[in-house]
Amino acid sequence: MITARAATVVLVLLLMLVHLGLWFGKGSVPHVWSQRAQLAAQRVQNEEAQRRNQRMAAEVLDLKAGLEMIEEKARGELGMVKPDEVFVQVSPKR
Repeated sequence: MITARAATVVLVLLLMLVHLGLWFGKGSVPHVWSQRAQLAAQRVQNEEAQRRNQRMAAEVLDLKAGLEMIEEKARGELGMVKPDEVFVQVSPKR
């Protein structure tokens, strides 16, 4: 028959095995913390990408809807001017 001392030793060893799994290896507490941090960082990146996509979608709709956006892009990015128009560029102070 198993003595109380032997049963205690067996239970302590089982408890130690459970704690080894809890603190080391895949699915351990530090691994879960690491995964949560990575998840939070990925959510931030996803939100930024979603905002960028929304801006680009709005820009595409503007480009499809009218010529004002096309004219603004041509003037701002390409420096285009209309005939009989003078282009003046103002630089910000340093």
